[in-house]
Amino acid sequence: MTKKFFATKRGLAVLSALLLLTALCGVCFGSTPMSAGTLLNALMGREGFETQSFILYHVRLPRVLGGMLAGAGLSVAGAMLQGITGNSLASPNILGINAGAGFCMMLLLAFFPQAASLSPLLCFLGAFATAMLILFLSDRFVNARTGVLLAGIAVTAVFNAGITLLSLTDTDILISYRTFSVGGLDGIADLRSLFLPALMIVISSVLCLVLATKADVLCLGDAAATALGLHAKRMRVLCLALAGACAAAVVSFAGLLGFIGLTVPHLARKLAGHTLRASLPVCILSGAILLTLADLFGRILLAPSELPVGAVTALIGAPFYVYLLMRRKTDASI
Repeated sequence: MTKKFFATKRGLAVLSALLLLTALCGVCFGSTPMSAGTLLNALMGREGFETQSFILYHVRLPRVLGGMLAGAGLSVAGAMLQGITGNSLASPNILGINAGAGFCMMLLLAFFPQAASLSPLLCFLGAFATAMLILFLSDRFVNARTGVLLAGIAVTAVFNAGITLLSLTDTDILISYRTFSVGGLDGIADLRSLFLPALMIVISSVLCLVLATKADVLCLGDAAATALGLHAKRMRVLCLALAGACAAAVVSFAGLLGFIGLTVPHLARKLAGHTLRASLPVCILSGAILLTLADLFGRILLAPSELPVGAVTALIGAPFYVYLLMRRKTDASI
């Protein structure tokens, strides 16, 4: 069988070029378009371009970089979750990782509103702790792959109930939470705020790439993986921890963005093949492209107002999710 084009170095180079072009469009276009000359002068901070320079360094560049990081991080998380569970419907929002972050956000708003500046850290801790809780619960199931999915569904239900209960205590809390739950990149004020999330996403993604070949063995089942010399439980724990770290880092600055972690891994498998080793690099690049484009579309569609990027991804992802549900009835391979 011939190797798919996007699994080759040339295919990855094409995706990298598309990502650079998308990033350039994200920087140049918006409610205030910038020409190439204006962009260069703003980058250099030249006199007379102070406004454009401020927009560039405090709005456009942070949002574009944040979109690329969020798209890559959620895509890697979704691909790893789908790989270790053997279920194509698995993603950070479906397995409860997003719900854990949302519940922590609600706790902060309800009991410590004066500490709102700590919300990114608390959301990260909530998302990561939820991933660890899912690991603990799934270990109690006979079938570990099914256990991860069932534990995620149960955790999601519990956290969503907690969010609903807290939202009833104060309508102002509910309004604040709605903005967070939709997800967006407009809260990124400068590049420094992205340093720690970027570090976490990069490290986790690199480790996922290193472990991709071993993670592919998990798709054969625990018995087969053990027969091949792989410690299945340990590998599953490590993969879920890395996926949780990626998703948690994204939630800390972009809120509860949905569907990217579900749709992009499917697209990557179509382009590069069904193994994580081949599809993960494509996931990283195509996820970054898709979310950056979604944010750009949300900024220019209703300019000078804007549509949250989470709403744009939902418009794309929700029909795709329905398609997957319908296809599962006729295709046992999904």
